[in-house]
Amino acid sequence: MNLGNYKTSPQIYDELLTRKNRARPGLGDLSKFLKKSSLKDLNTRRHDAELAIRTMGITFTIYNEGENIDREWPFDIIPRTIMRREWQRIEVGLKQRLTALNHFISDIYNDEKILKDKVIPREILASSRDFHKECVGVKPKFGVWAHICGSDLIRDTDGSIFVLEDNLRVPSGVSYMLENRNISKRVLPELFKDYNILPMDDYPTHLFDTLSSISPRPKDFPEVVVLTPGIYNSAYFEHSFLAQSMGAELVEGSDLLVGDDDCAYMKTVEGLSRVDVIYRRIDDQFLDPDVFKAESTLGVRGLIRAWKKGNVALANAPGAGVADDKVIYTYVPDMIRYYLSEEPVLRNVPSYMCSDKTQLQHVLQNIEKLVVKPANESGGYGMYIGPGESKSHTAKMKRLIKANPRNYIAQPIVNLSTVPTLCESSIEPRHVDLRPFILQSDRSFVTAGGLTRVALVKGSLVVNSSQGGGSKDTWIIEETGRSG
Repeated sequence: MNLGNYKTSPQIYDELLTRKNRARPGLGDLSKFLKKSSLKDLNTRRHDAELAIRTMGITFTIYNEGENIDREWPFDIIPRTIMRREWQRIEVGLKQRLTALNHFISDIYNDEKILKDKVIPREILASSRDFHKECVGVKPKFGVWAHICGSDLIRDTDGSIFVLEDNLRVPSGVSYMLENRNISKRVLPELFKDYNILPMDDYPTHLFDTLSSISPRPKDFPEVVVLTPGIYNSAYFEHSFLAQSMGAELVEGSDLLVGDDDCAYMKTVEGLSRVDVIYRRIDDQFLDPDVFKAESTLGVRGLIRAWKKGNVALANAPGAGVADDKVIYTYVPDMIRYYLSEEPVLRNVPSYMCSDKTQLQHVLQNIEKLVVKPANESGGYGMYIGPGESKSHTAKMKRLIKANPRNYIAQPIVNLSTVPTLCESSIEPRHVDLRPFILQSDRSFVTAGGLTRVALVKGSLVVNSSQGGGSKDTWIIEETGRSG
């Protein structure tokens, strides 16, 4: 197969080839591999990858018209590569960002300094769906509320990295990142010889260490459990994968109870066993029917009481989702300056807040050129991308924005960078983003790479798997590209 037919656009940054059609520094071996590989050879490798995915049962669930549909994980075999020197800067920026976000969450539930100093308008917080008055006055260990964060990164037309959003409630995707690497090793073994690729298989160890560090009891091996909504959840594969990888118990709400001593216990065949840390993969509203949704059967009655008394640790902590709000996202650079007295290492995508009358007017007048996002949705649901929308959908979106301006932000359309992707009969450029994962307790850790999500439809900017996107392995490689 020849990359001579690989057409890049001068308006888009391609991560393999420069605008002069030359391989970017360090990517010569990958370029040569793709040039010499026949379509038959690549399709054989793709088939092997699909077989591995099927055999290992790597699936995800999409919700469509009231139905839960299980699908095999969509994976493209051509890796996405990033130079280690650039990644080191990204890593610093991600740690800086999560540190500031944790300062912010702790502040608004305790001292409210950032509100009193009018860095962030109080009314923005007052109208937040994920601010919980039940969390006021709580001070989790190390002052950390969001222990696991997945921040979505994109490249602009000049190759600059921007943060698109932060996911601090129950960020998902890390298991697929790890499985992508395992599959790549099976189907592209020769490239692993050519490149010195930073490993990422130590993530479960770092996750367990992070969770263990917030245990209320000083034990070498605290009891850590993963709380899942159950087998019908879209990320159930990930829940079971992480529990198994950490050697932790996978539990549902019915497996736990809070005793009269306000401690959390797991039901076992030998009786009750005290639980120290719960890595919860269910939303706040379902955690405790005594505090949130009374009809919830997914959580544990009395759990928030046990957490507030310091008898069990929850990761991420309830209330952390207040910083997941896309309106709050626009203030993160200000948070970094306010709490850390530093300039942001990573920039936000420029954003318009519809709650501001002047910015609202601009959005309504230019909506066909913008991306509009609901403040609290995830997975790409509810997103509006101007140029590709019908007149009726545009009119509907305008009505929704006018009815609830606080619930929407808008951003200019960013031409996401492209990477080579194996399509039906050729290698073609497709748009991507990247979700690295950051852990924080008494120390911080960033994965060496992340989950690259790829828009499999030509020209599409929608990368979410729930919306038809796929994924790639992400390689952080040494500048020389050669193994030592």
